[in-house]
Amino acid sequence: MPISDRPLIALSSCLAGEKVRFDSAHKRDRWLMNEFSEYVDYASFCPEVGIGLTIPRTPIRLVHKDGDVRVLDVRDPSIDVTDRLRNFAFDTVPKLEGMSGYVFKSKSPSCGLFKVKAYMENGHPSDTPVPGAYAEVLAQELPDLPMEEEGRLCDDMLRENFVNRVFVYHRLLRLKDEGLSAKAIVEFHSRHKYMIMAHSQVAYQSLGQKVANLKGIDLDVFYLEYRRELMAALTQRVKRRQHVNVMQHLTGYLKKAVDADDKKEILEALDDYKRGDVPLVVPMKLLSHYFRCHPDPYVGDQYYLNPYPSSLKLRNNV
Repeated sequence: MPISDRPLIALSSCLAGEKVRFDSAHKRDRWLMNEFSEYVDYASFCPEVGIGLTIPRTPIRLVHKDGDVRVLDVRDPSIDVTDRLRNFAFDTVPKLEGMSGYVFKSKSPSCGLFKVKAYMENGHPSDTPVPGAYAEVLAQELPDLPMEEEGRLCDDMLRENFVNRVFVYHRLLRLKDEGLSAKAIVEFHSRHKYMIMAHSQVAYQSLGQKVANLKGIDLDVFYLEYRRELMAALTQRVKRRQHVNVMQHLTGYLKKAVDADDKKEILEALDDYKRGDVPLVVPMKLLSHYFRCHPDPYVGDQYYLNPYPSSLKLRNNV
């Protein structure tokens, strides 16, 4: 099936408003369903219902037992659904092919991606939180796929990072779907060059060298290796000084086009951002303005300036 123009995101069913929770309730997420849904499509999954648990049902919880973490019925610990949830996750993996991300329900013993509360066999809370049984398998099997919890998406930095990765991953899927060629890979990398630089100088150097040496290489193998390194780099948060470094590089393309006053305005905006006085959107909009006035084909193709729909306003608070 060809990759669509819009990213397709896997989503915990309860976050989509489906009444699948143990108490027949839902946890519809307003940002995901009211705002992000303008730019992506969703496919919902509920592993607990998927393995045949009823609605409503007795809650389940994570329990440290015999050197493993098991998913047990709260009222009757002899009911163990761990293997069923793990097997359901393995069965889900091929269904996620062509998807550009996954948003899980936080704190869930099945879907929690990070730090889910667990218990000891005696019923006391454990000091060691763990991931949910279903989410853990998917994270291990699909390490490149952008994944997050809805709760963490309330953090502006994490939300911006996740959305950026979703759109990059979608472009990677399109790259593969349209047919790999050395020319297409070089073009893809070239358009993401400054984005990579902002996230990781190490990846910037490493990926640049690899893309420069494509002759005679199996492109399918290269694609998987490139995707792995690129997506790992993009998980790293970009510090203000790293953004400033990239924007200074881009400003260099304007040196023959702007006068001293214009350059001063740009540098002042960069300083304001570096000090934390203004959000990233301020110097970005200023740079975009000058590049509209003085177009540069190479800079105009850079996804760093327009990584995702600007109407999401994700750079307004970072």
